This record gives sequence, structure tokens and C-alpha cells, in this order.
Amino acid sequence: MSLTGIALIIIAVAFLILVLTLLPAISTIKRTAASVGSLSDMVQQELRPTIQELTAVLTELKTVGGGVVEHTDDVRRFMTALGETGTNLSTINRSVSTVTSVLSATSAWATGAKVAGRYVLERYLKKKGGI
Repeated sequence: MSLTGIALIIIAVAFLILVLTLLPAISTIKRTAASVGSLSDMVQQELRPTIQELTAVLTELKTVGGGVVEHTDDVRRFMTALGETGTNLSTINRSVSTVTSVLSATSAWATGAKVAGRYVLERYLKKKGGI
């Protein structure tokens, strides 16, 4: 056998070993591609309803958010009215306190005037009776 024949046999054996080694790898790659394809189909089937539900939830959230924005002015007016009511109650409390102080002072003055008047009247009567 010639040198060329031996080289051809070595090349053929090497090619046969290469093909026998690549066959399981090619088979595994083929199964992986099929698995990825079925996974992609499953994800698309599962993802579509989830996206639709998410869109519905976002629509509802926008509606609720719009309602909250509409009622924010009402809450603001209520809080303003509540603050004004507190201010008015404070003013009424100060007025009642002032009136109570005035009545207390007036009562003390009235009692003092009554006692002084009685004293003056008694002194006058004593003085008139003594003349």
C-alpha cells in the first residue's frame, strides 16, 4: 500500500470517528431546539392571558386613580372647613373666657358695692339717729 492509500485510510477513520462523536451532540442539539420551541409556545400561551389581566388591572387602577384625583378637592375643602371650624371654636372659647372673667369681676364689684352701700347706709342711719 502506498503512502497515499494509508493517508486516505487515516483520513476516513478520523472522519468516521468525528461523525460518530458528532451524532450524539447533533441529536442533543435537536432535542434542545425542540424543547426550546415547546417552551416558547407554552410561555406565549401562558403569557397572553397574564398580559391581558395586567392590562385590565392597569385600566382599573387608572379608573380608581381618577376617582381619587376627583375627590382630592373635596378632601381639601373638608380639611379647610375643619381648620376654620377649629379657629372659630378657639375664638368662641376665648370669648366665653372673657365673658366669664367679666362676670366674675362684676360679681366681685357688685358684692363690694353691696357691702359698701350697706356700710354707708348704716353709718348714715346711725348718724341721723344720733342727731
